[in-house]
Amino acid sequence: MPLIDFTNKGLYCRAGDFYIDPWKAVDRAVITHGHSDHARWGSKYYLCHHHSKPILQLRLGPNQYQSVGWNEPVYMNGVRLSLFPAGHIIGSSQIRIEHEGEIWVVSGDYKTEDDGISGVFEPVKCHSFITECTFGLPIYKWKPQVEIYNKIKQWVQKNQEQNKTSVLIAYSLGKAQRLLQPLSEVSKKIFVHGAVYNMHMALVNSGWKLPFVQRVTPETSKEDLAGAVVIAPSSAEGSPWMKRFTPYEVGICSGWMQVRGNMRRKNADAGFILSDHADWQGLIDSCKATEAECVYATHGFQAAFSRYLTEQGIDAREVHTEYGGDEEEVENLEL
Repeated sequence: MPLIDFTNKGLYCRAGDFYIDPWKAVDRAVITHGHSDHARWGSKYYLCHHHSKPILQLRLGPNQYQSVGWNEPVYMNGVRLSLFPAGHIIGSSQIRIEHEGEIWVVSGDYKTEDDGISGVFEPVKCHSFITECTFGLPIYKWKPQVEIYNKIKQWVQKNQEQNKTSVLIAYSLGKAQRLLQPLSEVSKKIFVHGAVYNMHMALVNSGWKLPFVQRVTPETSKEDLAGAVVIAPSSAEGSPWMKRFTPYEVGICSGWMQVRGNMRRKNADAGFILSDHADWQGLIDSCKATEAECVYATHGFQAAFSRYLTEQGIDAREVHTEYGGDEEEVENLEL
């Protein structure tokens, strides 16, 4: 019997009687990270990393939470759980499960380049590895983060010279925090959408040292916005909320910008290939580094990715889950 079953509620460890990132309400949920497709409301108990706790409290409200540090073991019915950095967003974790000599690791979402705030991805040796493959095609190959940041800063400076507002579209949890440091190097005026501001303050109040931002409000003047930088979620694109920034340019920060035509279809002025997920090579290297005998590929291009691993001599299987939506449902709540 496998240590983890793929059920209609999520990834279930029968021996420990808990679920990992369940998409339905359960008694005990172990959460890899705070994005809405992995952390859902309704469960009785949540286990997460210390850094994820304020995020879950903001998004899910009062609940029974337990938080732990990296590689700090927790036992459930004799099953040993421990969390390791996933590098995806603040607090994101891989879940290592050990029972009777068998070890499984659930990656959640992850990226392999250190972004400076999300923890450094750490391959964990195991017998079975459950991996995401959001960008599991060879076309997805990321440039170094510093190179993307330089392009963003140059774009902002060009807009400043024309007295235009630079509006960057980025998830309120993840890229919004990553962008603050490079943006603070070229602008003293960083404004944010309400969803970004609420997350920002939850993190600051829990001890994170992040650059100063201001929330966009009806009272924010045209003079303040002239030449400023604004970070907003995708739900703000094309909405009446955007009109206050005129004249402005829109830049989208997403791994999907790798594909020509996506920027044009989004009607954006610029596209920056910045992702919080591993690229094709990062996924392959990570799976091999675990030395797993079996890899389960989920949410993304799982058919193509599992087929490639199989051709490389790795026992890989395709699994369908309800992950992959990230932020959209949360960010539509607050314009």
